[in-house]
Amino acid sequence: MACVSDESWVPLPGPTKMLSQRSSSSSLRQDQENADENPKQNNFFRPESTAYRLEKVFPVYALGLPNPASEPALPVPNNFSSAAADADPIWEAVRQEAKLVAENEPILSSFLYASILSHDCLEQALGFVLANRLQNPTLLATQLMDIFHDVMIYDRDIQRSIRLDVQAFKDRDPACLSYCSALLYLKGYHSLQVHRVAHALWNQGRKVLALALQSRISEVFGVDIHPAARIGEGILLDHATGVVIGETAVVGNRVSLMHGVTLGGTGKETGDRHPNVGDGALIGASVIVLGNIKIGHGAMVAAGSLVLKDVPPRSVVAGIPAKVIGFVDEQDHPSLTMKHDATKGFFESAADNFRDARSAVVSPDVH
Repeated sequence: MACVSDESWVPLPGPTKMLSQRSSSSSLRQDQENADENPKQNNFFRPESTAYRLEKVFPVYALGLPNPASEPALPVPNNFSSAAADADPIWEAVRQEAKLVAENEPILSSFLYASILSHDCLEQALGFVLANRLQNPTLLATQLMDIFHDVMIYDRDIQRSIRLDVQAFKDRDPACLSYCSALLYLKGYHSLQVHRVAHALWNQGRKVLALALQSRISEVFGVDIHPAARIGEGILLDHATGVVIGETAVVGNRVSLMHGVTLGGTGKETGDRHPNVGDGALIGASVIVLGNIKIGHGAMVAAGSLVLKDVPPRSVVAGIPAKVIGFVDEQDHPSLTMKHDATKGFFESAADNFRDARSAVVSPDVH
């Protein structure tokens, strides 16, 4: 599978910010220092010695994969350049993190080699991971890999989105240890990327195959996203369990959705019947948003809320039904800061309303 090319690459934070602090471990630094002092002893950084080092660290060739050095597993487009892979900071970070984990946890070495280090770029590795997560006795991993390959290899929007999404997980989820861990383990990231493939298939008219992928996402990850739903880039599905997104829903860029979020309809009506979530919005855990309503850009919906009408941009809403209880003060979108501190303001507002209502009942106006 082709790596993202120079023409499709988007500027991302520099290598210093991109690389996890955990990737700068003493073992990697020591390898580089040894390489500088004695080039003959360097294994990871000298191409002619890489095969020997990998043979020691990764003794098992998992699942009988062909040797990528001698037999490419997937066809490469004519415009593919190996320099494009070298210019991909996300992929480089994933590989370096995988090497370090393999050194620290040798029991995972074969798994890491099969999942990451035997591949040429992020698209290949992601397709392998997703195919092995979703396979079942009648839908084989090799078939799924072909599906993911056929879609991602020529879709530059997906190539861009999978990188911006993994960056979103790394930046916003404090439980995400590294790019490598997001790629390998986080079902929110996995379900989102399979949806992107299903959405592309839906738009190609291959709706039955798209629905089959939706079914597998729901069964394996507990996430139900209709393949027609339109989802932007830089998305975080934190935990993701129980997320439901309907057919005509639209989710903007840089949105963060917590677990249990429902973007649903209100009945059997047809047409545009699901919510439209603006850029930078933060939707808290177990929020239910019903109908063709708009969540304004930069808005925050507090956990457990039921939203039945439009939410103004950069407002904070909470309650059942949700009401505006304030506005976002920070310049950054709440989806980026991930602050869920609307509870205090909501209960203060609810307490004031309760006192006013009680006073009106106990001391009615006398005319």
